[in-house]
Amino acid sequence: MDVERKYDDFRGSTSRWLFGSFGGWGTLLLCVTLVGFLIIAVRWVQNISLRYVLTDQRLILRQGLVLKREDDIELYRVKDIRVDYSLVNQLVGIGTITIRTSDATTGGVELQMRDIPDARRRREDMRRLVDQARQARGVREIDYDREQY
Repeated sequence: MDVERKYDDFRGSTSRWLFGSFGGWGTLLLCVTLVGFLIIAVRWVQNISLRYVLTDQRLILRQGLVLKREDDIELYRVKDIRVDYSLVNQLVGIGTITIRTSDATTGGVELQMRDIPDARRRREDMRRLVDQARQARGVREIDYDREQY
């Protein structure tokens, strides 16, 4: 009676199939597309669930889809407004508006509003409204160097 001997033990390699065949490359491209759609969906939900309302006295942040929260930033408390944008952002007309304020809503952290259409114009509108709110309340901003005191 002959005894059976094992010479090799193997199975198909998924990783080699992915990188070594047209079917594998097509599958990788399909995965990238689906992941891309997932990223787009997450970003869309983030953008739709956060709304900014600018009045002559406040910047109102309305957050949430099911559970909602609303915060106000008094414009006279705004210290600085900055706009950042990349070359691609400029081509499509969006930017990130960053606001530094003494308002308790931001907790001493800069508020970043991302992917804002026509960000430069909106920043200028905010600057103008901040100046008007300060004048209406008789508020002046005083800068001092902490190292001197």
